[in-house]
Amino acid sequence: MTRLFGTDGVRGLANADLTAELALDLSVCAAHVLADRGEFEGHRPLAVVGRDTRISGQFLEAAVVAGLASAGVDVLLLGVLPTPGVAYMTDRLGAGLGVMLSASHNPMPDNGIKFLARGGHKLDDAIEIAIERRMGEPWQRPTGGSVGRVRTYETAVEEYAAHLESTISHPLVGLKVVLDCAEGAAHAAGPRALEDAGATVVAIHADPDGLNINDNCGSTHLGDLQKAVVEHGAHAGFALDGDADRCLAVDAEGNVVDGDQILAILSLSLLEQGRLAKDTVVATVMSNLGFVQAMRAGGVGVRQTKVGDRYVLEAMKISGYNLGGEQSGHVILSDHATTGDGILTTLHVMERMATTGRSLADLASVMSRLPQVLLNVSGVDKSRADEDAVLAAAVAEEEAVLGERGRILLRPSGTEPIVRVMVEAPTEDEAQGVASRLADVVRTQLTLP
Repeated sequence: MTRLFGTDGVRGLANADLTAELALDLSVCAAHVLADRGEFEGHRPLAVVGRDTRISGQFLEAAVVAGLASAGVDVLLLGVLPTPGVAYMTDRLGAGLGVMLSASHNPMPDNGIKFLARGGHKLDDAIEIAIERRMGEPWQRPTGGSVGRVRTYETAVEEYAAHLESTISHPLVGLKVVLDCAEGAAHAAGPRALEDAGATVVAIHADPDGLNINDNCGSTHLGDLQKAVVEHGAHAGFALDGDADRCLAVDAEGNVVDGDQILAILSLSLLEQGRLAKDTVVATVMSNLGFVQAMRAGGVGVRQTKVGDRYVLEAMKISGYNLGGEQSGHVILSDHATTGDGILTTLHVMERMATTGRSLADLASVMSRLPQVLLNVSGVDKSRADEDAVLAAAVAEEEAVLGERGRILLRPSGTEPIVRVMVEAPTEDEAQGVASRLADVVRTQLTLP
């Protein structure tokens, strides 16, 4: 059976791969699996449903609600709300299930369904597999008063924004910020939370029409944000993605501050306050070596995981860490959230600016980014990447030359016949040279039959 669930729920081209029928069936099966696990015992089953601004979210929302209500689950419609907002409201309202309709930073025609367990946590893989296995099975339908009730929950944005503002203890008065809302789920909650915290907010790409989400804006397209920060004389700018579970930043001069730098700022802030659990931050193997070096110099341990925020969160849960993230801007502050949250991250970076009186550029300068070159070698047998002796010897030889000045990472793609060659070195030329030589070895040694 082909897996429906990927690393971040079920995604696909809306109304082609991800249809109303599929959304309805998935929702019915999710209700059944959670009921079997006892999530709804002792009370009427309750789920909350939120979405981003894609037009396809409207019919998918209707399908999800129909599936849940027909399975006897009461539904609260949260409307347009960021993914971390839906997670928060799942916990706040004591729901046994949360559903978010979004494809995050993907183009508008795509959409996705993400299920959240009680407390706002991502479903375990075992539960997702159980949901898939029950697709298409016959079931006893409730009737009469046993079907689910559906109503709109009017104050989700206000409650979520108030929660975000409550997580900081120092007002942001005197700071001017540009917030790129990506024409997405945070277009209302983002500006509101920052304004409630005392900041002067210039919101851009905050007028969604259902078609323009992520369209040359947000965390994957920083050009408009860079211009706006300089034009408005702002202290900083932050760009969210379509469902606002991540952000990237821009300093007052328009220079990009990436996820590694944001994570470095927050790590040292929490360490200074004595609030960084086990004095350790969780990052992925793709984090820049400059980040790792800066953290070690600052007295912060670094635990590295496979690429993907789910692996970061897993390591945090298992070992009791409270801060983790990715270069892409997924930052998890688990003292306040169960998932990455771009607005929350923005607030805490700005609070650091406010409490220290330092500019974002100054705070970000704690780490120096090493030049990083990433080459994708396609059309090769990626399954042999970890066992080819000639390739291993070539990597070892290059690593010996780089020493502690750089780093090499060979990573097979999870979905394509591609091997990714990532090299960091003191100079761009050196990194490019090492990456090119290793890419040639990959092509030669891992040729497909």
